[in-house]
Amino acid sequence: MKHVGSVLLVSMALLGSVWAASGEKAKERIRDSATVMKEIMSAPDQGIPGSVLDKAKCVVVVPSVKKAALGVGGEYGRGVMTCRSGADFTGKWSAPVMMTLAGGSFGFQIGGQATDFVIVVMNDSGARAMLHNKLKLGADASVAAGPVGRSAEAATNENLKAEMLSYSRSRGAFAGVSLAGATLHPDSEDDANLYGEKVTADQIISGQVTMPEEARPLVETLAQAAPSRGSR
Repeated sequence: MKHVGSVLLVSMALLGSVWAASGEKAKERIRDSATVMKEIMSAPDQGIPGSVLDKAKCVVVVPSVKKAALGVGGEYGRGVMTCRSGADFTGKWSAPVMMTLAGGSFGFQIGGQATDFVIVVMNDSGARAMLHNKLKLGADASVAAGPVGRSAEAATNENLKAEMLSYSRSRGAFAGVSLAGATLHPDSEDDANLYGEKVTADQIISGQVTMPEEARPLVETLAQAAPSRGSR
C-alpha cells in the first residue's frame, strides 16, 4: 500500500508539473485577476478612482492570497500585470506579464480571509523599473495606500508623489493599503509557460506576443475604465 501511495503521489506531482508547464496555472490566475478587477470596478461607491486609472502606466492584480499558502513569517502570491503600450505608456493595455508578490506582514488587515491585491503604477520610471527588476516597495519604488471611490482624487502629498498606489480586498471590503516592504517582480518561468517560449516583460508589453484569450476580459475592463490616451 505504501508503494501504491508513493506512485500516486509521484503521478500527481508529474501531472501538476505538466499542468504548470502548459500554462494552465497562469491562465487560471489571469481569469481570477480579470474577475477581481471587474468586481472591484463594478462595486458601487468603491473601485479605483478614474483620476488614478487615467494616469496609470501599469496595473498589477494578485488574486486570492491566502494565509494557508504562506511561509513562516512571510506572505506570497502570484498574479498578472498589464501596462499601456508605447514608449511613454499611453497606448492600449498590453498582454499580461505574470508577477510574483512576496513580503513580510503586508496583508490581511481586514480579517484573515483570502485577500486580493491591486497595485497601480503611476509613472514611467516606476513602470520601467517594474519590467526589469525585482523591486522592494517603499525602498526601490515609493508606494502609498490608494484612494478609494470612483470620484475620489489622489490629492494627498503622499499619493501625488508615490510611484505606486496599492489596494486590498478581503470579505468584500476594498481599501487602500500600504505594501511597503513587499517585493514585486516579473515571473519569467510563468511567462514562458503561458506563451510557450522564453519572453521578456518588454517583449510582452510591446506587443511581440499574442494576447491570450483569457486576458481579454481584464484588458477590456481596464480599457473601458481608462482608454488609451490616443483613443479619446
